[in-house]
Amino acid sequence: MKTLYLIGGPMGIGKTTAGRALQKKLEACAFLDGDWCWDMSPFLVTPETKALVLDNICHILNNFLGCDVFHNIVFTWVMHQQEILDHLYASLDTSGWLVKPVSLICRPECLRKRLETDIAAGVRPLSSIDKSLSYLPLYPALDTIKLDVSGLSPEETALRLLSLPIPC
Repeated sequence: MKTLYLIGGPMGIGKTTAGRALQKKLEACAFLDGDWCWDMSPFLVTPETKALVLDNICHILNNFLGCDVFHNIVFTWVMHQQEILDHLYASLDTSGWLVKPVSLICRPECLRKRLETDIAAGVRPLSSIDKSLSYLPLYPALDTIKLDVSGLSPEETALRLLSLPIPC
């Protein structure tokens, strides 16, 4: 069966890196990152830009879902609110696709360490720590499979993603 992986989690937890590792393990797989649709200057989060980004994400995902070439799609994005997931479910044509919604979570000290590594490398600003840690408690309430990645490498995370149960 064709599989769409919806991988969410706070910034810095390793969604993109684990998603790329998963892509390498799957045949006929497209990788998409929701952050690509937020790549704008100035970066403005308004009701209008939120709607624009979500519409663009749904359009792109539907194009990949409708292409017979792909048997797997890995989509990564923060997806910290149930309404975001609900909008995706209502907007995507997933007939013939198994959807595996996953939230990557970890212990706060692990997330802080990952973010500090990114900050030291110049990949993220210092302000990302507080923002990301404030999102972490939101994921347990979501209707997703929770995957604790504390202490897991991206490769180990990808292997766990491959072995996830089929959601009800």
